[in-house]
Amino acid sequence: MSAILIDTHAHLNFSPFAENPEPYLDRARKEGVGAVIVPGVDIPSSEKALELADRYAMIYAAAGIHPEDAATFSSDYLKILETFCCHEKCVAIGETGMDFYRDYAPEEMQNRSFRGQAELAKSLNLPLIIHNRQADTQIMNILKEVDYFRGQYHCYTGKVDFALQCIEKGLLISFTGLITFAGEIRETASKLPLDALMIETDSPFMAPVPYRGKTNEPAYVRRVAETYGEIFGMTVENVAERTTQNALRLFPKLALNEG
Repeated sequence: MSAILIDTHAHLNFSPFAENPEPYLDRARKEGVGAVIVPGVDIPSSEKALELADRYAMIYAAAGIHPEDAATFSSDYLKILETFCCHEKCVAIGETGMDFYRDYAPEEMQNRSFRGQAELAKSLNLPLIIHNRQADTQIMNILKEVDYFRGQYHCYTGKVDFALQCIEKGLLISFTGLITFAGEIRETASKLPLDALMIETDSPFMAPVPYRGKTNEPAYVRRVAETYGEIFGMTVENVAERTTQNALRLFPKLALNEG
């Protein structure tokens, strides 16, 4: 049997998947996907991720508050997230982070939200799933202050130097289908060690070649793995083995199941 792929970031708690993910999971299995991590972006979507994890063996959840919701963040959110994280299939806190490209909320509000979740992750010994757009310095400063570097920079689109700095601290990096058509991102990936990389789709967004313009889905994570193979000069099976081991190391509550 071929090595198993893990889609480390797919919003199956969003439309069009949330009510009936089974067709998408069936297609993913046929492409060799053995597990999918579904991150929350607020309290309702985190709760939906846990509900899906209860229903489907191959789905795992993460619970978190996206920077888009940082303006409404409160200590009550942390209490709810802590409860969610007690679930046996909640593998991480996220999607959290900071974003000054969209300018969702003032910096002090984003700082409060991300810092609170980073401190919670440290207290629970769970990894963070980090969203970062134009916030390299701010995010790294908070991680240094909290002294916690266990996590995933998801959908990485930044510079090589910052990626290497993150990896040196112990963080892992994942790329989406952007790597199949964005030359700059592909070039960045080529300069990073495969032992620090994972794969993801960020479904339903950013479908890879040849599916651009369509709804992205976990089955397409195989295209990301194939592109890694082209970059690093190895088979898809070897890429799957390496990236899956990386994911299992970062997310120890994750297990590979059938069904």
